[in-house]
Amino acid sequence: MCGIIGILGKHEVAPLLVESLKRLEYRGYDSAGIATVNHGHLERRRAVGKLANLSDLLVHEPLPGKSGIGHTRWATHGAATVTNAHPHMSGPVAVVHNGIIENYRALREELAAAGLTPETQTDTETVALLTRMFMDRGEDARTATVSTLKKLEGAFALLWIFEGEDDLMIAARKGSPLAIGHGEGEMFVGSDAIALAPFTDRITYLDEGDYAFVTRAGVEIFDQAGRRANRAEARIDLGATRVEKGGFKHFMAKEIAEQPVVLADALTHYLPEGTINLPETLDFRGLDRLTLVACGTAFYACSVAKYWFESLAGLPCEIDVASEFRYREPPLPHNSFAIFVSQSGETADTLAALRYCTDKVAKIVSVVNVATSSIARESDVALPILAGIEVGVASTKAFTCQLLTLAVMALKAGRDRGHLSDEDFAAHVAALKTLPGLMNAALSGAPRIAKLAEQIAEAQDILFLGRGVMYPLALEGALKLKEISYIHAEGYASGELKHGPIALIDRTVPVIVLAPHDRLFDKTVSNMQEVMARHGKVLLISDARGIAAAGEGAWESLTMPEVAEPFAPILYALPAQLLAYHTAIAKGTDVDQPRNLAKSVTVE
Repeated sequence: MCGIIGILGKHEVAPLLVESLKRLEYRGYDSAGIATVNHGHLERRRAVGKLANLSDLLVHEPLPGKSGIGHTRWATHGAATVTNAHPHMSGPVAVVHNGIIENYRALREELAAAGLTPETQTDTETVALLTRMFMDRGEDARTATVSTLKKLEGAFALLWIFEGEDDLMIAARKGSPLAIGHGEGEMFVGSDAIALAPFTDRITYLDEGDYAFVTRAGVEIFDQAGRRANRAEARIDLGATRVEKGGFKHFMAKEIAEQPVVLADALTHYLPEGTINLPETLDFRGLDRLTLVACGTAFYACSVAKYWFESLAGLPCEIDVASEFRYREPPLPHNSFAIFVSQSGETADTLAALRYCTDKVAKIVSVVNVATSSIARESDVALPILAGIEVGVASTKAFTCQLLTLAVMALKAGRDRGHLSDEDFAAHVAALKTLPGLMNAALSGAPRIAKLAEQIAEAQDILFLGRGVMYPLALEGALKLKEISYIHAEGYASGELKHGPIALIDRTVPVIVLAPHDRLFDKTVSNMQEVMARHGKVLLISDARGIAAAGEGAWESLTMPEVAEPFAPILYALPAQLLAYHTAIAKGTDVDQPRNLAKSVTVE
């Protein structure tokens, strides 16, 4: 969500702050701003909309200074206005914030009693006002910040600078990630390594509850109890943080096209020479249950994995949306694993659900794209999906790599539990290894999908249908379409059609059927016939056998390569993604940064 950058530099920082914020655009935002300290004087510039608006403002109203902080805001409390944009200032204090201060209303009452009144609708301004209040009472910047932190409830990453302090930034995290970058006579703070990559490859990640005093000479880190803490310094691969479109019009198009390559890399990592490369501690023997928890697209990856773990390993699975799971407080058998799936590894609800499961289950396993993320670091076993940086808000390559990683886990579970014979195991491994080539074949259908999308884009409502492992993919296909095209779309299990959704069918409602020619295909065709009898427009996505067996009557069809039945969702994700992408293009929406959405959801 919100992006944070801070620099104690040797040169003018305003252009560096803006450039770093551009690298954080993928997180989603609706306003941006920077503040600097110049010869002790604190000043800021803010603008609504894209970063270009902030850049234009800085041309007319330059902001000098070699110390500064910057922020891209995704609105939570208060509309997207200049007044509500970060940084927030009060007296000698400027602050930027990612997260939510849950007790800000109560704090406002305390501030009002001290004669301090907010000027914005935001929860963040409360932080600046509190720090000012403590400084007005005689505390210095460091002490006032610690006093402020003791008052705050909620999740946050915070970064302060101060009037008269050209060589001080104060950072704190609770629930939202924050990293310190080390330079030569310079220091940096950022939401993630991507923001810091242009400046340094030396990163220290703050742990939960940490706060840090940053100067050009280095950083002092303290834990939540106020004790001096030593946090490891890590080296990041700068090449892995490169964010470029590579000749594609959009990051989403690039990331769709990358799937055969990243999936092949993941296969090489997890299935070298026909064996499974997973930690030995990930032993599924004797388990009573798996609990899989995630949000959004990652939840649909878990929904597919439920089929795999149950059919390939005979292992009962419960799946839940993280935001529901954490408050439902379900009983968990100790003899079980809890598996958490998150692209960013920082999803607030998923992280909170993980912490609920700590000490309640035998092992916590995470499937993440960022090996240094909070979820990865707080897991017993963290499995990287190896998708590389995903910038587009609508997840594509991360989804298919999540599926592959979960499929490999299901195969190991099947072997560990004696549910898969040697022959079946070898056949499944061979099937997975065909996927990169099949994906390349599926991507060749993009021009035809683009033509179909021109007509899909005229619809106001769209249904997706699937059976078995394709049912979660129908949900994911609908999510992709509505995320970036803003067309209302819903996914349903094909067999549920006549239990309500069929009432929606008429000539104006396209029905997209994801149906490889598998053991459930004939039942899906029966559901298609029910749609066509009511003049519904069916787009059948199937292989050549399926399209031939379905007969006539479909509005359009799209031919896919044949794929082994269990792993069809990994392949069929591509036409669903391409259909969403080209429909959005036809409608002229913002593909990479759709309205109201953020890439990394670090608040509830």
